[in-house]
Amino acid sequence: MAVTDDVKTLYQDGIVAHKGAFPAEWVDAMREDMMTAFWSAIQRPGGAVGRGPRRWYVEIHPQDFKGFAELTSHPWVVDMARAVCGPDYEIVEIGFDVPFQGAKNQPWHRDFPSPSDTYEQKKITSLAFNLTGVDVTEDMGPFEIAVGTQWEDGRAWNHEMFPVKEEWPLFAARGVRKFPKRGDISCRSALTIHRGTAHGSPIARPVMVLGVDAPGAGHSALHDMMVTQDYYDALPEVVRKHLICRVVDKLVPISQKHDIEGLVMGVE
Repeated sequence: MAVTDDVKTLYQDGIVAHKGAFPAEWVDAMREDMMTAFWSAIQRPGGAVGRGPRRWYVEIHPQDFKGFAELTSHPWVVDMARAVCGPDYEIVEIGFDVPFQGAKNQPWHRDFPSPSDTYEQKKITSLAFNLTGVDVTEDMGPFEIAVGTQWEDGRAWNHEMFPVKEEWPLFAARGVRKFPKRGDISCRSALTIHRGTAHGSPIARPVMVLGVDAPGAGHSALHDMMVTQDYYDALPEVVRKHLICRVVDKLVPISQKHDIEGLVMGVE
């Protein structure tokens, strides 16, 4: 699949989308998997990590998501990962973010500190692919991204991730709210400044997150994907060769390692 223009848009804006990648029925099954995993995770320590009031992030086993192989072998996902992160790209994370009614505006932030490869050499070394579980409307706390901010240095920020409040108007001025439909995929640099917004709808808005690294980016250390041998053997080769995971006899519950402390409190 030709992705030259999409890579150009990603480097310019920090985010790009591919519309209609999957049918709505496939997405509805994905949403069911996410919500089943949420209600299981919320009951155990470290299972669901707070990202602000009424907002959580949950890492899952690939086997908890029936569409994992289809997502990670989708031609657009594969070709974007290769084009940006190289032929030896690494699949390092699968999880989802879910805000419920009452979730507040998050502070503007990025997902981890920027490496020098990015702020000095203007090179993207990691990607986050996102798939909404619902058709997003204005009252569902849409994702808001400050386009073109992936190159910001950020070393002076709190935890190198959170701009000071005095700078928020600068990001708000560049902010674009996204309203994806079921079946759309977005691809972004997790370093592009963004936030979840206030969620007034009674309908939850789960979003699947697939994390991909260039070799050496190091984010696999923040995660601990595991699969059973039979599942691993059945994966398509294009997925298996890039998946950074442990092959285990029995899956055990995930205790998450990447806790973004600055998101625990909403700002409004």
